[in-house]
Amino acid sequence: MTVVCGPEGPIRARTCPPPAPVRAVLFDFSGTLFQISGYEDRIRAALPHPVADPEMEEILTALEAGLADPEVIEAQHGRDVSSKAHRHAFTTWYASATALAPYAEELYAQLQAPEHWRPYADSAATLARLAERGIATGVVSDVGWDLRATFAHHGLADHFGTWVHSYEHDSEKPDPRLFLHACGELGVSPEDTLMVGDHPAKDGGAAGAGLRSYVLPAGASPGSERGLDAVLRML
Repeated sequence: MTVVCGPEGPIRARTCPPPAPVRAVLFDFSGTLFQISGYEDRIRAALPHPVADPEMEEILTALEAGLADPEVIEAQHGRDVSSKAHRHAFTTWYASATALAPYAEELYAQLQAPEHWRPYADSAATLARLAERGIATGVVSDVGWDLRATFAHHGLADHFGTWVHSYEHDSEKPDPRLFLHACGELGVSPEDTLMVGDHPAKDGGAAGAGLRSYVLPAGASPGSERGLDAVLRML
């Protein structure tokens, strides 16, 4: 029966069954299980000369200003639907800082390099405990390259039964097809699945595909505790 809702909720009362147990957990990548090393470290690694603090401050200020540049904003549209679009979006932003323009491709190469990413301090333990409980896990990420090498570099790839990279599906979250594809690969129904991420619209949008979702606050520093133990309490 179709449920008709008014401003406060369903108009006709109905009895709902209790939520199904969680049988699978899907994870976002960046900002959820991993975070890339800081921009200062990456810039110093890319530039061929030592970068003193005043110059670094100018570069970081230019990067911040670049986020409001119309050309940079335009480049972000559909950023994760293809490898080409992803590269264009990031190199356009890096190049918006004049000092970084000659090194935009090198900075993008860093983005794809496994050694520049760090798992959060509680990522490995959370994934191990999910495996102990027999919970299937997968990755659903808006990204422009294959993430398996990064997870393997840090010894975490074997935990996952499916990898859904947006660029391979010509789409981005919250497209329901991405979440449903992951569920199908794991052999679970959407109502038995939890999506964990850090973007309210993209990862929280899994609810539109019938999944439950848990959205972490953004901004956790690389290598810090992410608060992923909360996922275990939701099982």
